[in-house]
Amino acid sequence: MLRNGLEPWHLIVVAIVVIVLFGSKKLPEAARGLGKSMRILKSEARAMKNDDGSSAGSAPASSATPAAPEAITPSEVRTSAETATEQPASTVK
Repeated sequence: MLRNGLEPWHLIVVAIVVIVLFGSKKLPEAARGLGKSMRILKSEARAMKNDDGSSAGSAPASSATPAAPEAITPSEVRTSAETATEQPASTVK
């Protein structure tokens, strides 16, 4: 019974059903979207493979830690009320 499970006429019936369900106007749009997503997927997979290969083979140049940013002292902090009361140095007329 299922000796030849997928024959050519099965594919024709499936194609006709898809065209009837989605319409002929939507199919090219869907195919374009599918092609775009496949290209993006391939490029991302290739980039991940290249990142894995290049990062494993190279060691960092120096083991020094980066410098920490300078700390803010309490005297440098201004409240919104202090900022609002300050007058600008010069005004343009």
